[in-house]
Amino acid sequence: MTKPGPDTQPSAITYELDDLVTLAWNGRVRVPHFQRDFRWGTEDILRLFDSIVKGYPIGSLLIWVRQSAKERVTLGALSLEAPEGGDAFWIVDGQQRVTSLANALHADGALNSTFSIHYDLEAREFVPSPKLPEPHLIPMPVLFDLEKLVEWMAATKPTESQSLEARRVMKLLRQFKIPATLVRQEDEGTLTVIFDRMNNYGKRLSRAEIFSALFAGPEEGARNRLSLPRIAERVAAQTGFGAIDTNTVLHAVLARRGPDPSRDIRSEFDDKIRRSDPEFPGEDQETAFAEGEKALTRAVEFLQQVAGVPHLSLVAYKAPLVVLARFFAHFPDPQPRNLQLLRRAYWRVAASGPVVFKGSFSAMSRTLCALIVPGDEPGSVDGLVKSMEAAGGPTLPNPARFRTNEATGKIILCSWWDLHPRSASTGAAFGARELSNLLADETTAALAVRQIYSSKLGGTKQLWAANRVFVPSQTDSADTLLETLSQQPIDLDDATWDAVLASHCMDRETADHLAAGRRDEFLDVRQARVASNLHDFLAKMAEWKFEDTPALDSLDLDELDEFADGVE
Repeated sequence: MTKPGPDTQPSAITYELDDLVTLAWNGRVRVPHFQRDFRWGTEDILRLFDSIVKGYPIGSLLIWVRQSAKERVTLGALSLEAPEGGDAFWIVDGQQRVTSLANALHADGALNSTFSIHYDLEAREFVPSPKLPEPHLIPMPVLFDLEKLVEWMAATKPTESQSLEARRVMKLLRQFKIPATLVRQEDEGTLTVIFDRMNNYGKRLSRAEIFSALFAGPEEGARNRLSLPRIAERVAAQTGFGAIDTNTVLHAVLARRGPDPSRDIRSEFDDKIRRSDPEFPGEDQETAFAEGEKALTRAVEFLQQVAGVPHLSLVAYKAPLVVLARFFAHFPDPQPRNLQLLRRAYWRVAASGPVVFKGSFSAMSRTLCALIVPGDEPGSVDGLVKSMEAAGGPTLPNPARFRTNEATGKIILCSWWDLHPRSASTGAAFGARELSNLLADETTAALAVRQIYSSKLGGTKQLWAANRVFVPSQTDSADTLLETLSQQPIDLDDATWDAVLASHCMDRETADHLAAGRRDEFLDVRQARVASNLHDFLAKMAEWKFEDTPALDSLDLDELDEFADGVE
């Protein structure tokens, strides 16, 4: 067994594409067992070949060179005889690329629909295999092989320009250079460490970062153009809601422009090659960003002013925020009744979570966004409300486990915010501005929440919501609140004091338990109040027991009159 050291240092090498795929076809290329399965689709392979012909880098390969036994190996759709030898190439990083190239350029591999790629000599682009042969479309195994290409030209008789294009692309493909790092190392454990570090260390680009890179625009004037981070900053400044992450901003922008916010972003502003019809034809990026910002701002204001969610840190799930942005993009001034129904839909989704959508937040966004039909406000609202019928009725989070970074904790905090928490020293209610100043761009409300008893509690009471106090203020401290709650201040009258206690899910009985140090009694009584308040809050917001009838203006009153006239 070879140990890591000076004799096993990696070496850099460059392969022409022709040489690399020949190695693969000869059985010299294998895939380690710890690699993931092949996952690319035809679109990924098309982009790979497009990058090669345009001279774009496609990344470096990491190849493990080691002694290997003779065996039959599978590479994509190819089944190959791999010879015995000490120079077998095991692809540690680059499996998707090498497998795609070896299969798409091989006559047998191209029989598989995933790898069946043609080059359009007229449009000068790579395309999936057509249903019927067309004279200007040439299969990749033919285009890559000079002898086969000559035979194809003799049979097809392409135009002179098509012949020149075919030869140009063939040359670019065969001579394209791919950098690789070779590691000669017999110790499989060392290779798995290298693989793990390559794939899991460091931060990969987010979808928003990739989108920003693809549509960055010229350097000139960049500071004055809208970007995803700038949209987040502007929405936060205008609403005090906190900084929404750029991935959510991107999905909101995409959701406004189409029902699937998880769609391919590469062709977003090219209406000719987009897979789906654009809802805003011809719209450029600057307009899309500006209108996306407006829609996102309206969505945030709806959460704050109608749905009772004052800050981003109290949003149970971000997917509904994307859905709301799409809704308000198409219906910026909804009818009051539809706002009420929209609030029901939001809280029913928040209480149930992604379970109804197969546990996937992406599926949640796609499903709900698709229910919003441009030009049909009542139908869109009705679809959102009915989407939760599969939940099977009211869903109540369990206050026995409270964490500020979990959905249940965020929902409980919203129910506490609805009580208008008050200062125990002045009796005045804390305001939204105080909460915003305290939390700023925090993603959780941890700064506004304090554990009452940190130790010496039996069972699971340590995690109970009753063991937390919510102080949404920079000036009032949790310590001061806890001290004051156990003793009514002299300058607060009874009515004001009762209001203070109620705003923190307490009453005089719980205050007496707190003052006397009766921890279990305090938590038992307060937990019951917390649960009752949570139930009442969700009943008020989700209104499960009410009829979800549409706004009166959306009803066809003439049709109703005709129906009434026919009743004897």
